[in-house]
Amino acid sequence: MPELDRPPRLVRPTVVVRASFLAGERADRLAEGATDDWSRTLDDAARDFDAFVARVGAVRRRWGVPCSTFWYVSGEHYVGTLIIRHRLTPELAEAGGHIGYHVVTPWRRQGHATAMLAEGIAECRRLGLERVLLTCAAGNEPSRRVIQANGGVPDGRRRGGDRFWIAVRPQ
Repeated sequence: MPELDRPPRLVRPTVVVRASFLAGERADRLAEGATDDWSRTLDDAARDFDAFVARVGAVRRRWGVPCSTFWYVSGEHYVGTLIIRHRLTPELAEAGGHIGYHVVTPWRRQGHATAMLAEGIAECRRLGLERVLLTCAAGNEPSRRVIQANGGVPDGRRRGGDRFWIAVRPQ
């Protein structure tokens, strides 16, 4: 695994990380045994990465709400993705919440998810959100620790997922 030359930061998707984004996301999909739509999306991204970045970097409607996508990067190294859903639907209030994130395998267990989520909460503040809901699979202890390290307060379990609220404090 390469060494990061500077601390990662949350940015809008960028073409600078093309090689590491494609490699990291493909490796994770392969490890999961996935042959889904995301794999086809990665094929399309490899063909025209500039267009892919323009598309995913724009605020777009997903899950029935406006969403912003950010990448956690250090120079040319892609570390992970964080998506902010600007509001909740009844379905997202049950499972999914305001924020989804992941760190690609080579960078896991190094504190990146915790730092990335902290920066994501700051983005939520800029969007005017006062509190955000995060959910994770009941057995996902690493994600639970990341959420709680960022102030997540448990709010029970629904649809097999643990729920947490985080107050988005003004600066």
